[in-house]
Amino acid sequence: MYRYLSFLALLLAAFTLSASPALADPSDIAAAERGVVRVVVIGSDGEEIYPISHGTGFAVSPTMIVTNAHVVREAMQDDTLRVGVVTSQGDDAVYARIVSVSSRNDLALVETTGDLRLPPLTLAGGTPQDSGEVTAVGYPMNVDRAQGLDIGDIFRSQPAVKAKGFLSGARPSRQFDTILHTASIARGNSGGPLLDACGRVLGVNSFGADSGGSDAEFFFAVSNRELIPFLRENGIDPQVNALPCRSFAEIDADERDRIEREREEAAASLAARSDAMRERRDRARLEAVQSVQESRENAMALAFVLTLVGWSAASYAIYGKRRKREEKQVMIAGGIAAAAFLAALFVWLNRPGIDEIDARIAEAMEEADEPGDTALNDTSGGELTCSIETDRSRIVSSSASDIDFAWAEGGCVNGRTQYGSAGGEWTRVFVPQSEDVVSVNRYDPDTRTFVTDRYLLSRSAMSEARTARRQYDPPQCDAENAAIRLGEMQGAVLDTLPERPNERLVYSCSAKGRR
Repeated sequence: MYRYLSFLALLLAAFTLSASPALADPSDIAAAERGVVRVVVIGSDGEEIYPISHGTGFAVSPTMIVTNAHVVREAMQDDTLRVGVVTSQGDDAVYARIVSVSSRNDLALVETTGDLRLPPLTLAGGTPQDSGEVTAVGYPMNVDRAQGLDIGDIFRSQPAVKAKGFLSGARPSRQFDTILHTASIARGNSGGPLLDACGRVLGVNSFGADSGGSDAEFFFAVSNRELIPFLRENGIDPQVNALPCRSFAEIDADERDRIEREREEAAASLAARSDAMRERRDRARLEAVQSVQESRENAMALAFVLTLVGWSAASYAIYGKRRKREEKQVMIAGGIAAAAFLAALFVWLNRPGIDEIDARIAEAMEEADEPGDTALNDTSGGELTCSIETDRSRIVSSSASDIDFAWAEGGCVNGRTQYGSAGGEWTRVFVPQSEDVVSVNRYDPDTRTFVTDRYLLSRSAMSEARTARRQYDPPQCDAENAAIRLGEMQGAVLDTLPERPNERLVYSCSAKGRR
């Protein structure tokens, strides 16, 4: 009985471990935090400004921020109050105007003023999850108080607080659709995002269940079923990603399995091809032996016949000469004899030898070989269409659409963009000024695989990458050793990047017009 119970306990433990949800990737949560802000309702006595209350919000476009309706309610009711937005990094604090409020489902939309442009968060699409780890990101007041922050500190950038928990189900509440979870939120968290393990928004944190200090605490977020229609009603088309949230560990494991399958398939194909080649060679050898033997026998028979003809003609010529026949007949007979002997000798000497068997086998094997598809095997380049492979990619926020790509031998793209060569890879690093993301593009001409790694960086990390990028100018395509030089230059930017990207987009490329 004890053994039986022990076995059940081990089985249950194994199931629990295998069924446990993937943990959130800290880099994905940090990337989402870049677009999370403190939303402050501000009053003024004519000389100084001061906070009345605050909550949290997050960007759904570079200038549009979602929060709770109850966060900005006081500003709606009192024209002397204003709404301010404080970012989580840098020293940016700007005013915002209320664009739309939906009291029914506790959602509000505000627009920032000035030049502040925030990275929008991506919303999770598809069927809502009912389990898994989640993270609440926001600015709880109790943390501010515990840190001893005064009123003025609210207007300074502070990192958002991240609290982990688990989904407890989706259920309607207060006449709108909500998500129940256990990620702790408090006053000040209202309007902040509830994120999945990939840093995508599942809902807008709104309120908590009254536990009375004794029961387990549960919290509610307004679900995306409410948020997405609200945004679209206000002319905003948010970034929505319905792909499964997969970790790099899962992708790497799948890639290893794929490579192993391809290796096994290649080995099986090679074995089958080897067997087929062996059968074809054996058949060709049999046919060649029979053909050569037949040709040798025919040649020998012909040489024998010609020899007989020569002896007959020679005998006639000798006989005619002795009998003093006409000179002309004797000469003709002699000519025939000479020609027959020469022909017999020629046929004998040129009969197929044993080595002819190998030549005919090689010829038969060469004719049997099917020519490869040179369009697919050509690695020199050309105009390509690259199709996204979602099962090999980790897509968190980017659009998963096909792209056009042009490649040329030596790494020159479109005659003007040079790819760097380092460590056997062709690489191009892009560090834009308009957004806080570094993209590293890699292309393998042998497999026609195009890969983009995207690093969603904080402002400080992005500033470091931009500084490294400004230290060099990419060489022109026709410059001497351009690819090697660029490969060395790009190393300075690559050294500033985290060990692992946030996204990896894998494309399979083919010649344009071919699929």
